[in-house]
Amino acid sequence: MNNIALQKDLIVIGAGPAGLAAAIEAKKNGIDDILVIERDEFAGGILRQCIHDGFGLQIFGERLTGPEYALRFIDEANELGIEILLNTFVLDISNDKKVTVINKDTGIQVYSASSVILSMGCRERNRGAILIPGDRPAGIYTAGLVQRLVNIDGYLPGKKAVILGSGDIGLIMARRLTLEGAQVLGVYELMSYSSGLKRNIVQCLEDFNIPLYFNHTVTQVHGKERLEGISVAEVDSNRRPIPATERYIECDLLVLSVGLIPENELSRNANVTLNNKTGGIIVDDTLSTSVDGIFACGNVVHVHDLVDFVTYESRKAGKFAALYLKNNNSNIADNKDIYNISAQNGVRYVVPNKIHKNNSGIGNVDMLFRVDNVYNNVSVVIECNGKTIKKVPKKTVTPGEMEKVILTSRDISQLDSDEVIIRLEK
Repeated sequence: MNNIALQKDLIVIGAGPAGLAAAIEAKKNGIDDILVIERDEFAGGILRQCIHDGFGLQIFGERLTGPEYALRFIDEANELGIEILLNTFVLDISNDKKVTVINKDTGIQVYSASSVILSMGCRERNRGAILIPGDRPAGIYTAGLVQRLVNIDGYLPGKKAVILGSGDIGLIMARRLTLEGAQVLGVYELMSYSSGLKRNIVQCLEDFNIPLYFNHTVTQVHGKERLEGISVAEVDSNRRPIPATERYIECDLLVLSVGLIPENELSRNANVTLNNKTGGIIVDDTLSTSVDGIFACGNVVHVHDLVDFVTYESRKAGKFAALYLKNNNSNIADNKDIYNISAQNGVRYVVPNKIHKNNSGIGNVDMLFRVDNVYNNVSVVIECNGKTIKKVPKKTVTPGEMEKVILTSRDISQLDSDEVIIRLEK
């Protein structure tokens, strides 16, 4: 192990779409000494296995596949001379911004950074997280793993598939498996609504006549060595299976699309404050975390619908990390002089969690949030001290679609209490 810490101005953890966009923006804002650390053998993150199109409509104004979208940022990072360290696993990040890494060529090394951007993305919930009874036969996979097996490794892991959960990756893989010749028998969702985008329900299920069953769950897996079938049942209002509705489905592949979790083990090591509702990082309107000099962006903060939204957010993180470094390792505004944002009455969470009272140099703030159920004909209300600052009508809001309300500098100037509420109103 090299005990001498290698000095870097900015270290970005993760070379997915968030990390690359943040590093590029920091470089464009005058920071040259940047290191991006990636555990995989290639940059690009999860986009490498997302071979369907639909990426880039907002950023580039055209439909790109995941690899095409990622390649544009990889190429730009290379053109700018940004150093990307591949096949390197981050073991620890301390709150004084020391980053311990390991790879097969150099062993363990320690980097000391003036600033760090966390962009590790998220991971999938697995069978253990949802406690499906039964043995452990082959044939039970998370949706992202099936996507990798089919799109990168060229394996079809089953011929008769059932998908549990209606997350976007599961919906997309329902279509992908069908195109590869597998029979997708149905998608079963515990809730009364989908956790995926409406466009994916239409394009991936309805266009292929794949049924979607709400208020259902898997109650048992059958098979010893290889999955032979599953039992499914309807659930009651408490999400408990109704025994009289249970039925058996013969299948050899169960795909789990039951949610994503921000990848924040390293963030905990750095004593970064997390949001207990989302598992993501609490950030302010500059994407700064609770630890001075550590910023965060992308799915490590909260799970996004579109990679374009990740890019917008990550560019902001890169910009403010650069300003932090150029301001002699000091934030552009006093972190103690802030408004706290709380989500109430139908709003499950909101990002950012804090905004600066002195908005100079920050500008408009995108308030991104998700609701906790399906609501029709409601208004999103932002209020402070009992006074409505902004009221935006929405015809329909659903948990599967991230929503946005823009707070302008003028809106922020009207705030007169440390506590700001975002809520739904009929």
